[in-house]
Amino acid sequence: MSLDLKKQLITQLVESSRFLRNYIDHRAKGRGTTRAQWIVLFQLRDQEGLSQVDLADVLELQPISLVRLLDRLVEHGLVERRHDPRDRRANRLFLTVSGRQLADDLDSLRDSIATDVLRDVPAAAIETSLKTLRDVKDRIKAFAEPSGSIAAK
Repeated sequence: MSLDLKKQLITQLVESSRFLRNYIDHRAKGRGTTRAQWIVLFQLRDQEGLSQVDLADVLELQPISLVRLLDRLVEHGLVERRHDPRDRRANRLFLTVSGRQLADDLDSLRDSIATDVLRDVPAAAIETSLKTLRDVKDRIKAFAEPSGSIAAK
């Protein structure tokens, strides 16, 4: 594969990612939420009781960025912090009834976005793309590990 073709792929990944983030942000705004809030709500629905530190690790976020996001979710009554009985310094995170309902409601919006964006793309192309993107992500993470810094953090 030529270097030019590889550069075109990287450019398309960057541009497509930016457009997709903007599109999701626009659609999320219509539901009174943000893409970042979705991610937290979906993760907590799947793994309730995570500590803030563990959630930051799973989401590959800086803990300080997550704290501000969690503060907003707590203010809106979507997430609650509970003291960890085994570690007084730590909080465990749980969805409230409203938070669980919003996460469930956002599933339909996520389905709609996936349907709109991937309309007429053959399943085989999606499977190949997923494998390629996972491989690229793993390679990027491997490059970043020795220095201890990663772009997502």
